[in-house]
Amino acid sequence: MPHVRRRATIGDVEAVIWVVLAIALVIGEAFTATILVIFFAAGAAAAAVAAAFGAPLLLQVVVFAVVSGLSVAAVRPIVTRHARSAIESGDTPFGIEAMEGSRGTVVDEVSGVSGMIKIDGELWQARSCDDKESFQPGERVRVVKLRGTTAMVWHDDLPDV
Repeated sequence: MPHVRRRATIGDVEAVIWVVLAIALVIGEAFTATILVIFFAAGAAAAAVAAAFGAPLLLQVVVFAVVSGLSVAAVRPIVTRHARSAIESGDTPFGIEAMEGSRGTVVDEVSGVSGMIKIDGELWQARSCDDKESFQPGERVRVVKLRGTTAMVWHDDLPDV
């Protein structure tokens, strides 16, 4: 029996476009911290399945919108509830989160643009929370917030937590 080659249909092309969109959205999610774009990727994947089964373009768009919307409405609250910080959830903070509230000693002058502090024997880059405020070597500071690997600090006049 001779092999008959099937021609690509419009539905096949649409399915490929939806798959490419889904992949692009997954990649986009990797560069955001919103936990939102991934749900639109799921909608695009569902629309690709609809296109592969020959659904008209309008139905594909409806499938995309419905699956995306339901994913956001049903799954995102669960994800965000489990993504709360330890302080918000009442758990014991660990890792970088545990650094917030820690005391440190200024090693190199800390200003709004640069500085270095020592916390529990480790050196950390530091910046003053107020660009106009600076701290001299030997002064005690408190870590108010971490931005990446930089400690945002203020005077150590905050009460112990």
